[in-house]
Amino acid sequence: MPVIELVVAPDFGAAGAELFRAVAPRTVALAGGETPRQVYARLAALDYPWAATQVFFGDERCVPPDDVASNYRMAWETLLSKVPANVHRMPGETCTAAAYEREIEASFGPGVPRFDLVFLGLGAEGHTASLFPGDSALEERERLVVRVARPDHSRLTLTLPVLSSARLAVFLVTGAAKREALKRLLRGEDIPAARVHAERVVVIADDAAAPPPATGAFR
Repeated sequence: MPVIELVVAPDFGAAGAELFRAVAPRTVALAGGETPRQVYARLAALDYPWAATQVFFGDERCVPPDDVASNYRMAWETLLSKVPANVHRMPGETCTAAAYEREIEASFGPGVPRFDLVFLGLGAEGHTASLFPGDSALEERERLVVRVARPDHSRLTLTLPVLSSARLAVFLVTGAAKREALKRLLRGEDIPAARVHAERVVVIADDAAAPPPATGAFR
């Protein structure tokens, strides 16, 4: 398992944008949910060669792209409508995993793709992308994309082999409700997020989610 770098940042969005600029990725997978909004808003303001950047998604709910639950819609509103990036959205309206695999292979070629940067979230129970504790998708080793059944919406998600092949995985974590999950991730406990073994793993957390001073070695 790679050493996890923890960045505790009062200005969460600025820290994410600063890391993005330093890494200068050309292939990126975006995270969904509410947490990345601050980071995406800062990225939209960057003077960056977006036209040479390929943007994919780590997961998506099986809803149309204009649905309020769509990860694509959130990313479009905050970032993608403001920059000329090459966008490869997951087909939430059809929820066809094989179609997105073909989309990835058209850009990367056959085999497991190696993203320059993958943004990831962290659920309170330790899930990341749409890889949840106890789900069979965690054991998938052949497919790049799978469909996952959930109580709210079925979802598409990149699999662990794809996430672990990334040059950099960045977990974006905010709020006190995520503090326990973050401690478990940093300790390498058996939660889905801790199974992401990218070449480099960075956590950007706000003060509320950061471990208390007793575990300050991670700060």
